[in-house]
Amino acid sequence: MITRRLFLKATVWMGALLLPWKWGSRHASAAPIPGGTLDPTTISKYRMPLVIPPAMPQTPPPTPTVDVDYYEIAVRQFQQQILPRGMPMTTVWSYGSVNHSDTFHYPAFTIEARYGAPVRVKWINGLVDEHGRYLQHLLPVDASLHWANPAGGPTGRDAHPVVDATPGPYTGPVPIVTHLHGGHTHDDSDGFPEAWYLPHASNIPGGFARFGSEYQRFRAKAQARMGQAWTTGSAVFEYENDQDAATLWYHDHTLGMTRLNVYAGPAGFYLIRGGDRDVPDAVLPGPAAGMGADPFGRHYEIPLAIQDRSFNADGSLFYPDSRTFFDGYEGPYFPHTEVPPIWNPEFFGNTIVVNGRTWPYLEVEPRRYRFRLLNGCNSRFLILEFDDPALAFWQIGGDGGFLPAAVQLRRLLLAPAERADVIVDFTGRTVGVEITLRNLGPDEPFGGGVPDDDFAAADAGTTGQVMQFRIVPLTAADPSTPPAELLLPALRPLGLATFTRKVALNEKTAGSPDFDGPVEAKLGIIDENGVNIPLDWQNEVTENPALESIETWEIHNFTEDAHPIHIHEVQFEVVDRQPFDGAPYGPEPGETGPKDTVIAYPGEITRVKALFDRPGLYVWHCHIVEHEDNEMMRRYVIGPMSAGDAGHR
Repeated sequence: MITRRLFLKATVWMGALLLPWKWGSRHASAAPIPGGTLDPTTISKYRMPLVIPPAMPQTPPPTPTVDVDYYEIAVRQFQQQILPRGMPMTTVWSYGSVNHSDTFHYPAFTIEARYGAPVRVKWINGLVDEHGRYLQHLLPVDASLHWANPAGGPTGRDAHPVVDATPGPYTGPVPIVTHLHGGHTHDDSDGFPEAWYLPHASNIPGGFARFGSEYQRFRAKAQARMGQAWTTGSAVFEYENDQDAATLWYHDHTLGMTRLNVYAGPAGFYLIRGGDRDVPDAVLPGPAAGMGADPFGRHYEIPLAIQDRSFNADGSLFYPDSRTFFDGYEGPYFPHTEVPPIWNPEFFGNTIVVNGRTWPYLEVEPRRYRFRLLNGCNSRFLILEFDDPALAFWQIGGDGGFLPAAVQLRRLLLAPAERADVIVDFTGRTVGVEITLRNLGPDEPFGGGVPDDDFAAADAGTTGQVMQFRIVPLTAADPSTPPAELLLPALRPLGLATFTRKVALNEKTAGSPDFDGPVEAKLGIIDENGVNIPLDWQNEVTENPALESIETWEIHNFTEDAHPIHIHEVQFEVVDRQPFDGAPYGPEPGETGPKDTVIAYPGEITRVKALFDRPGLYVWHCHIVEHEDNEMMRRYVIGPMSAGDAGHR
């Protein structure tokens, strides 16, 4: 077996030559998953019904001449019954309509969008108390990373802090900026990590930066394009919805804080319907929960956000406050070494939460259902399977829209941020039967392979269970088309790539007599001599596709783990994968439609092809958000670069 240490020494991350090697399998430990003070085995399962998020209500536009679907959505703090009733409530953050106080829920209500009909959102940072004073973060913020760093002021924001002692957790006002994951947007509406902003609070400390280094630039562009002002503590984004019908989602994307902000709750589905690559409503199971719908009513199209969390005995969310949690290392930390004092390279919760409830149940009729699945975990890869061996997933779509044909799958692999549009046919199941959706993914970083062969599956008593389906009597005939008979819309071919770009995934370690472990995850490039050059966020832009160009990106993974790689602004085609010492093989059946997130396996080259048809400044990154928050993200520019695009600090 290749251990993490031996692997990293073999690859020689800094400037490593591209050398083929034989990849070995790993096996997970059978030890219980650590977490907070609440033992997950004491949480009763299948006690509460699944919450089905209704559609987010709209707000009247700022002027009658604005012809868009308009929303004013804030992030606020509130309490929610995530654990079963009788146990403490949990303080969380999430989005909701500012004009509808009953819409604040974790995960957020669904934004329903129509093809070709623009959606405009005023995103408001509402993380203040009843007196208008800022709220501190619910979770420990590592102020030693390269992060938003409001306390650094205008000259020190979006940078490492300058300190001579190990900093404690940041306790100031919380920055946010929202990203529509999978959206085809102008750069000023993409949720750039350095375009964050603090709440409009009465007690922001003097000298703090109130917004990120790119906020003003994007503000000017957006105001000129839309004619609507960005007020203090907010940003106005517009989404043209000029892309295929698809399952997108929105979440926070603040530099160096995404893992914490999203873990605290702010995320929701964004569904695009219509266009020539959609399927008539009468053909697929439905309807979905509309605006004002009963979240516990009978709906046949249901979004499912699957996440892992850990809790304390008082109901609060648990997230590590020390690197010691990950590997036992107690220091010395930054700035005396390169080891961050709080950041953990990955985090795995010991409890599964679906649509904001631990291990819920859903009553289903013996008919077909459409589920929009999202892996919303920070680091955990999911391998989903029903405990009924005759029940399968019929996958009809992925991240960016429909597949060319429905694919029947017994097991469904989802990396963090990936989505799957599936039909599950409960027809013929006996009333009263209970079916469990299980997770066979590992309770550790995923490197590929088969459960219980290449790695131990998730703990069967906790993270190996997701939710329960209870068969109840049929209320009406099912008019939907059997999935095996579905005719899905044809794909639009991208055309031939005119350029191949070689990029790399790396992990940086800090070695000492007392410590040898990861301290950063990095992206990089492969130069013309085949040398792997790891790069940081602040290094100059190296990915600069020409406007309207089609490029193939070859993603070389030099780390021990699989990484879900997300490229903003585009939906790409998965071309193939190739072991460093082997032959290429094609995409998985569920990857044959448009994608925005792809699994890059260790020891392999993953190839994707994309059309870069909108100019601007965007990012690409790993969607293991602990990696993204510590250097595994890079800016990239489509078309000519302006003075501020190339990189700084």
